[in-house]
Amino acid sequence: MPEDHRMPDHTETLGAALVRHGIGRRDLLRFALAMTASLALPPGIAPVMAENLARAKRRSVIWLSIQDCTGCLEALLQSSSPTLESIIFDFISLDYQETLMAAAGSTADRMLWDAVAANKGEYLLAIDGSIPVKDGGVYALTGGRSTVGIVEALAADAKAVLAIGTCAAYGGIPKAYPNPTGAVGVEDLISGTPIVNIPGCPPMPDVLSGILVYFISFGRLPALDERKRPLAYYGTTIHDRCYRRSFYDRGQFAQSFDDDGARQGWCLFELGCKGPITHNACASLKWGGGTSFPIESGHGCLGCAEPNFWDAGSFYTSLAGGSPTGWQNASMAAAVGLAGGAAAALLARDKADPDPEETPP
Repeated sequence: MPEDHRMPDHTETLGAALVRHGIGRRDLLRFALAMTASLALPPGIAPVMAENLARAKRRSVIWLSIQDCTGCLEALLQSSSPTLESIIFDFISLDYQETLMAAAGSTADRMLWDAVAANKGEYLLAIDGSIPVKDGGVYALTGGRSTVGIVEALAADAKAVLAIGTCAAYGGIPKAYPNPTGAVGVEDLISGTPIVNIPGCPPMPDVLSGILVYFISFGRLPALDERKRPLAYYGTTIHDRCYRRSFYDRGQFAQSFDDDGARQGWCLFELGCKGPITHNACASLKWGGGTSFPIESGHGCLGCAEPNFWDAGSFYTSLAGGSPTGWQNASMAAAVGLAGGAAAALLARDKADPDPEETPP
């Protein structure tokens, strides 16, 4: 690769770029309608979003992968709305991402800092993977420089930081006991720059797409909850939207993954499903372009979008009878309430269908 390189053109409007790709105003409006629905916005916002997108200039995105498994990036590759190609080439300018870029070594390092200088104060900093801070951050280096220092420098000049995946949001699996590298989430290291957490192991690709489109359209982050998660996607639990919820309410619980109840789609609560205390959009958006999600495929939710999920105890221990010591207090309170609800549902079931041996003649 030649030593000189050109930075992407950020002066062209998105509308002009879409016209070059044969995408007209009607197509853009349909896309905006779909995105407003995904973001739980009023339908009347769609024309405004479409107009803003048409006038917007491509937003520079610098993506750092630190203590990661590449799963979060793989999730983006599977994005169905919009596609990876449209995100990279139409809606954003992905100016640095080690896995996807062709450059390497000193050339890649120079591209990173050139992108920072050219878009100072305007670029989005995306981070997947946790950040190791123990021993001066020696457990993750790029070009001989600790990623702790790189993240701090880049976050200071970023418009906003996207913590992509549970590792970036909360520390994730690298932070699990005994956490030998001192792994932390982005919000544990960065302050003074807006942060949006997009947890999940991996996160849902359509969630990332929606946040990017919202930011490009309105120049700000969407409404967030107390954990800095987008309310549109993390405002309810998986339990709230789960199609097995009716079985939970009736006290019909599978006792093993291959019993008759499981085959009939009964609730997986007693098999350790963490859906009741996990905030995510899996049950509504689903994976694979809306094909399915873990519970629909017959496996309980692992709670991967919540802090400390890896240390929370057995994935197959019911919240009603287990001791999920790793969950946060709010989650524990929810677990206690749900355990009571499950007990009430079981009692109602027993009253409606008593044991034949205990029924008087």
